Amino acid sequence: MSNTLFERIGGQDAVNAAVDNFYRKVLADDRVNYFFDGVDMEKQIVKQKGFLTMVFGGPNRYSGLDMRLGHRHLVARGLNDSHVDAIIELLGATLKELGVKDSDIQEVANIANSVRDDVLDR
Repeated sequence: MSNTLFERIGGQDAVNAAVDNFYRKVLADDRVNYFFDGVDMEKQIVKQKGFLTMVFGGPNRYSGLDMRLGHRHLVARGLNDSHVDAIIELLGATLKELGVKDSDIQEVANIANSVRDDVLDR
């Protein structure tokens, strides 16, 4: 049995597919899509793939800002718990569509919730 969440969800191909599908959902969701106005989504997707690969236990190729610094400008624009909840919901739905087990989706949600205070700069 695979040990890391990264391996259990299917490795790099699965993370890549999840991030691509996830951002399609995010950009279509009026609860959160305006936070991505003016964002270079190709760069954002590459960063997110690296970040999720790292936090799921795969190779660490993430070179972005830490959660607090990376989201501070969004907090200034009104980012709050309801937005974080929406992102976790969209990521969970994406993983479910890709056949990820509920227990692994819950682990992803736990990881996301573990950095909530940093993302919201509190």
